[in-house]
Amino acid sequence: MTVPTLSTGAGKISGARTDGGARFLGVPYAAAPAGDLRFAPPQPAERWEGTRDATEYGATAPQPGLHPAHSHLAPLTGPGWVVGDGHYLNLNVWTPDPGTSGLPVMVYLHGGGFMIGSSSAPAFDGAAFARDGVILVTVNYRLGAEGFLAPSGGSTNVGLRDQIAALRWVQDNIAGFGGNPDNVTVFGESAGGTSVAFLLHSPKASGLFRRAIVQSGHDEMARPLALTEKLTQALARRLAIPATAEAFRAMPESAMFRAQAALLRTEPRPDLRDDNGVDQGHRRALFLPTTGDDVLPAPIGVPSTHSPDIALLIGTTREEANLGLGAEEFAGFDAHRAVAELAATYPGAEALLDRHGLRDPEVTAADALTSAYTDLLFRSPSRRTALRHPGTSYVYEFAWQAPHHGAAHGLDVPFVFDTTDACRGLIGDAAPDTLTDAMHKTWIDFATHGTPGWPSYGDSREAMMFDADPHLGEDTAPIDTGAENLPNTERSTDA
Repeated sequence: MTVPTLSTGAGKISGARTDGGARFLGVPYAAAPAGDLRFAPPQPAERWEGTRDATEYGATAPQPGLHPAHSHLAPLTGPGWVVGDGHYLNLNVWTPDPGTSGLPVMVYLHGGGFMIGSSSAPAFDGAAFARDGVILVTVNYRLGAEGFLAPSGGSTNVGLRDQIAALRWVQDNIAGFGGNPDNVTVFGESAGGTSVAFLLHSPKASGLFRRAIVQSGHDEMARPLALTEKLTQALARRLAIPATAEAFRAMPESAMFRAQAALLRTEPRPDLRDDNGVDQGHRRALFLPTTGDDVLPAPIGVPSTHSPDIALLIGTTREEANLGLGAEEFAGFDAHRAVAELAATYPGAEALLDRHGLRDPEVTAADALTSAYTDLLFRSPSRRTALRHPGTSYVYEFAWQAPHHGAAHGLDVPFVFDTTDACRGLIGDAAPDTLTDAMHKTWIDFATHGTPGWPSYGDSREAMMFDADPHLGEDTAPIDTGAENLPNTERSTDA
């Protein structure tokens, strides 16, 4: 197949052939967010003359480097900060055939704690989706302080606004790649999955997609506007500047990274607990989406009114906190220290840890804390999100045990993308083909037809268990987290 030159709203692009069809990389969907466009909503991409080469990945969002101890996560996080031409609000498209029409479209939002990551990570290669008849789009968006502050004179939820702009680009341009703009599924993992969960609540995203998949994310990990403003002021104090967009624009990205790291790792840390005594980032995720603006007007826990016709597939891994969330630092903890660690961000710490075996002599304090974080940060809120969703929702759990990390956070991604060969350092050499086939096919079936092939969660509380022998089973994830001081909106969804 000869790859044609395609036209987008900003100009012509030329891609490359792949085994599964064709790909177009590093395509700008918005203007470079530099100068006055930092801390501002995304603007349309500038038009270019001639034909833009789209055979190589483009620039990536400014971000701190991956800690050497976490270098094994690179297949999921990508190359780090690639300055390139500065046009990092770009996306990548894999298509079976740009000469056809009506193909289902899947748009992927990467994870990374809203701090790191890119659409060019090896795990996110879209060739297998194109091979199997689906157009795959992966998206870069602004991260960290660049994407999730609330500076005076600037905008909130800039990272989410970028994602919405990318979805609008898909609506306007994907037919030229062979896609059906009326059959778009948006999906993501970790921070990307949480973004998808919040896009379901956003009036600005209404009508831009038909289906949603949330992997290891949910609609509770946000801060009210007042707390985002408090975080913005704390960052400004670290930088010794006013908390204004103008002042932040004058700061180089490297200074921003250092200030971000200081807020995460050194005392005094800003107290970001909400009225219920909960820090939704649990001192591990600093920058989060903000409620109370025009992107997310409603507070946490209020069911969406913008997505009653959108089908939702949502799930988690069984041992989320085994990887990349601080589990290594818990190794020397005793019971007292485990309670103190969790109590700093969660008022029901001791009760929750007791539920996870803290007093069991055969369970270490580190294991109890890791298990508690799995439920607190991921499994429980994901199930509440499924129950709150006004449309049909389906639930899964990734249960396959990788040799060194178990069923940890992020390890489901290469099975979904059929990119396990690129992630052997994380998942080992024995990844079962049955699991890859099942997950990859389920995501495609859901995007194509709106159902994964099992009963909805609200009717059955059943979930698909993805392991070496995928099967339907009773979901054992708790709906509440066992604390006495949960928000009323959370308690109202208890089973």
